[in-house]
Amino acid sequence: MVYSTLRPMLFSVDPEKAHNLSISALKLLQTNPFLMNQYYKKMNVKSPRLKSSYWGLDFNNPVGLAAGFDKNGEVYSGLYALGFGTIEVGSVTPLPQEGNPKPRLYRLKEDNGLINRMGFNSKGVYEVEKNFVTTAKPPLPIGINLGKNKITPNEEAALDYIKGLEVLYKHGDYFVINISSPNTKNLRDLQHITNLYGLLTQIINKRNNLLKELKLYRPIILKVAPDLTPNQIEQVVETALSAGIEGLIVSNTTIEREGLHSVYKKEEGGLSGRPLVQKSTELIYKVYKQTQGEIPIIGSGGIFTGMDAFEKLAAGANLVQVYTGMIYRGPSIAKHINNELIKIMDQRGFNSVEEVIGSAHQE
Repeated sequence: MVYSTLRPMLFSVDPEKAHNLSISALKLLQTNPFLMNQYYKKMNVKSPRLKSSYWGLDFNNPVGLAAGFDKNGEVYSGLYALGFGTIEVGSVTPLPQEGNPKPRLYRLKEDNGLINRMGFNSKGVYEVEKNFVTTAKPPLPIGINLGKNKITPNEEAALDYIKGLEVLYKHGDYFVINISSPNTKNLRDLQHITNLYGLLTQIINKRNNLLKELKLYRPIILKVAPDLTPNQIEQVVETALSAGIEGLIVSNTTIEREGLHSVYKKEEGGLSGRPLVQKSTELIYKVYKQTQGEIPIIGSGGIFTGMDAFEKLAAGANLVQVYTGMIYRGPSIAKHINNELIKIMDQRGFNSVEEVIGSAHQE
């Protein structure tokens, strides 16, 4: 069934209930290897022009699924069948927690956006570990996004991220430090320069110890907020590089509400989707200019089409992530974006996605 036909029915259901239905459908898909294989053949866009490698990991295409969909590592195998180049699980907290009171997820249909204030609802690291042990790992990079528990004071936040690393280190291919969600009280304070360096160096030191012990390299990536001032983002990036961070996700959801039309525009939480597309692309451009390609950037924010992805790559992103776009465009979004991206590269004379990266800086 074409998703545009199915979407009105899904959109008539509470957003969080619709999400849970999607998780249930993917769990069912995972029980049928034949059907999984058929979906993968249909959704996967196979082209050497889309391939790239970072951190010793191979990406068949640049379109990944952001954290927030598969929060507990339950359906990453099923999501692989949808043709993504990478899948990010989480955010995962050390202890189980319910997150914020419901309702906490809103569709802004007029704006092609979402507002969420989920608050790191998580089954905890040990339940997620069980899921990794019992669910077959597909042949693509799996990221794990780590958060801190609501009850953990910021002074002890590093211990929460370290706990996530300790328990899940063997299962993730890369780890994302999420200190930029607006939905956990005071979490964004960890981005302040007085807190950031100490937090990141403790996490990096723990990773280095695990690397020596297990002989497994796992890059540590920092996810930044789009609401920082130009001076603040410059300081955050400089501090992250000094601490040894090996990648950046630009960016998380925003607390800004400019230009929205939906009746839900005043709801608290992080805004994602189309309203964020230009802001996140501009931020990628600034971060790439500052880092000069020293570390890979994953671009996130408002990606619905191949042109959206192209513009983020041209601004300096090495890979991109979608989430809200999948809610509006459907489960075949990776296929659509990758096919559209190839057409745009043909039109503009690029032989590969790697040639596109940072090209806007050369114009």
